[in-house]
Amino acid sequence: MYEGRKHPPVSQRHFTRRVLLHFLGAAGLLLLSLLLGIVGYMHYEHLPWRDAFLNAAMLLGGEGPVESPRTEGGKVFAGLYALYSGLVFLVATGLVIAPVVHRFLHKFHWEEKG
Repeated sequence: MYEGRKHPPVSQRHFTRRVLLHFLGAAGLLLLSLLLGIVGYMHYEHLPWRDAFLNAAMLLGGEGPVESPRTEGGKVFAGLYALYSGLVFLVATGLVIAPVVHRFLHKFHWEEKG
């Protein structure tokens, strides 16, 4: 996916494009996860979409739900969604910082011919 140690670092333009694509991938993952949470809260807790959005967004953001689940299905969903949200946070963070870390390490280890 990225250039190897024997290849020179990519141009600033290509690097900026790479960072933007990674950011868009992370944003897409977060949006898809938010939609999953909204649908789950609407289905299991019978919440209107605004309340379902609020609960899903708070869990996805690491704050916890606003309303405690009342149904058995809602409790299981909220617990699983909370675990899933923690993983999504780690993956999204990794997606965003991966190209920056790679560029730093690539410039540090690049074997310039010369």
